[in-house]
Amino acid sequence: MRKLKIIAKWLLYMTGVLVILLLCGFAYLVYVSRMDPPAVALSAVTSEERTDNGDGLYTIGNNWFRKSRLGLFELYVEGDPYERGVINGKLSRELVVAQEDYFNAQISKMIPSRSYQHFLKYVIGWFNRNLDKNVTEEYKKEIYGVSLSASNRYDYIGSNYQRILNYHAAHDIGHALQNMALVGCTSFGTWGGASEDSTMIIGRNFDFYVGDDFAKNKMVLFENPSQGYRFMSITWGGFIGVVSGMNEKGLTVTINAAKSGIPSGSATPVSLVAREILQYASDIKEATDIARKRTMFVSESFLVGSAADNKAVIIEKTPDTLDIYDPRSDRIVCANHFQSGRLAGSELNLEQMERSASPYRYKRLQELMLEKGKNTVQKTAEILRDRNGLNNMDIGLGNEKALNQLIAHHAVIFEPQKLLVWVSSSPWQLGEFAAYDLKKIFAMQGMTQNREVSDSALAIPADSFLLSQQYKDFERYRRYKTEIAEGKKINIDSLVSSNPEFYHTYVLAGNYYFNLEQYRVCIPYYEKALTKEVATEDEREYIRQQIAKAKKEIQ
Repeated sequence: MRKLKIIAKWLLYMTGVLVILLLCGFAYLVYVSRMDPPAVALSAVTSEERTDNGDGLYTIGNNWFRKSRLGLFELYVEGDPYERGVINGKLSRELVVAQEDYFNAQISKMIPSRSYQHFLKYVIGWFNRNLDKNVTEEYKKEIYGVSLSASNRYDYIGSNYQRILNYHAAHDIGHALQNMALVGCTSFGTWGGASEDSTMIIGRNFDFYVGDDFAKNKMVLFENPSQGYRFMSITWGGFIGVVSGMNEKGLTVTINAAKSGIPSGSATPVSLVAREILQYASDIKEATDIARKRTMFVSESFLVGSAADNKAVIIEKTPDTLDIYDPRSDRIVCANHFQSGRLAGSELNLEQMERSASPYRYKRLQELMLEKGKNTVQKTAEILRDRNGLNNMDIGLGNEKALNQLIAHHAVIFEPQKLLVWVSSSPWQLGEFAAYDLKKIFAMQGMTQNREVSDSALAIPADSFLLSQQYKDFERYRRYKTEIAEGKKINIDSLVSSNPEFYHTYVLAGNYYFNLEQYRVCIPYYEKALTKEVATEDEREYIRQQIAKAKKEIQ
C-alpha cells in the first residue's frame, strides 16, 4: 500500500511538472509570437475619412480608389509610409476585409478543425517569431497603416497588425513547407531582334490560387512614395508586397517560386524584397544589390527587366546563395527552376526539374516563341493564354504543364521603355487586358470625377475561347470537382466528357468510386489517367498507389 502511494505521488508530481512545462511553453509561444506595431508620428490622415463621390469614386486628398469597367480595382496613394498605409486601408477598406475573409475561408476548407487552427496559429507564430525584425521600418509602418482598416473578426488569430504582417509571408510559408502547385508561374521577355519594334516586352502569368473568391478583387496599385521611385503593381486588399510590377524608370519585377528546403525560421518575405527592388532600383545592378542584402527563407527567381540596360535577367536567390542568369541573347524564359551556373546543378533544383511540370512549361514556352516569330504585345497575350502542351497537343484544360493553367490570379504585359502595362481582367488571363500609360497616370493631380484611367485604344480583346463550347465544358468540369469535394453524387460519364484529355478528370472519377469502396470500378479510371499527360511525378506516384490500394482491397 505504501509503495502504491509513493508511485501515485510520483505520478502526480510528474503530471504537475508536465503541466507546468506545457503552460510555460504556451506562454513562451504567446510571448515570442507577439509583434508590437512600429512607432509612428501622429498624422492628421489617421482621423480623416474618405470622401464618397457617389459614383464609385472614393478620395482622400490626391489619393483615389475606383472600380474600372473591366472589374479591376484601381488605387492611387502617395505620401509617407504610415500615411500611405492608412490611406490605402481607408480607401480600399472593403477589399482589405473581404480578402481576409476569403483567405480564412480557404484555410477553413483545408483545415476545418478550429482547435487545430488555434494550434497552427502558435506554430506559425513560432515560425514567424522574427518576421518583424526582417522587415524594414518603412514597410512595417505602411502595413500598420493598412491594418487599421482590417476586421476585428479574427482577433483570435492575432492583432490586426500581426495578421496583416504575417499574410505577407503566407506565400513563403506555403511554398516552403508544402512545395505545392499554388505558385507555378511562367514569365518571359524579348528585346532587340526578338521584338518586332526592337523594344522590350515582358509577359507573365501569376498562377497563384487560393480559391475563386480570392482572385475576384484584383487591384492595380499606383504608388507615389515619399522616397524612391513611383511604381505600379498588381495586388489585392491589404497586401503592399509586389508579385508583378513596374516603376517609373522602366524597371520591372516578377517573381517565380523555385524548389525550397524546409526552413527553420522566417526572414524577409519574397514579396517585400520584390517591393524594395521596384521602389528603389533603376537598373539591374541596383536590383541585384537590394536582393543580395536581404535574407530570404525560400528560393525564388526574380525576373528583372530594365529599360536602362535594355535587357532582362533573372536574379536567382536561395536562403544562402545568389546568382544571376543572363541569357546573353535577346530573349529570356523563366518557369520554376533555376538556370544560373551556381544553382542549376543544385540537388533541390535537379529534383525540381525531374519531378515538376516546370521543364515542360519551359520547353512549351520556347516552342511558342519560335512559332510566333518576332514578338509583339498581342503575341505575348496569345502565348500567356495558350492551353496546349508540346507540339500543340491537347493535354486537357487546367493541366499544370500548360502555360495557361486556368488558375491565374492575373497576367501582365510590360513595355518598359514606353512605360506601358497591360493587366488581365477575369476570368484568369482570358478577359480583356486593360492598358495603362504610367506617364499619364503619374501626371494626374488627383481625381475629382470618376473616369477610366486605362487606354481603351490599346486594350487587348478578351480571348474568344470564352465563347466556346470547350469553355462551357470546363466550367462544368469545375462544378463537378467542387461537388465531389463536398461529397455529392455526380454523373461520372458527364464528368469525363467535360474534360476528356485531362488526366485529373480520371483521378477524380477513380477517387469517387474508391471512396464508395467500388474498387473494381475505380481501377480502370486510374489506369486511364496514366495514359494522359500527368503533370508531376508526385501525382503519377499517387495514382499508382491508389491502384495498388484498390487491388489490395479486392484480394
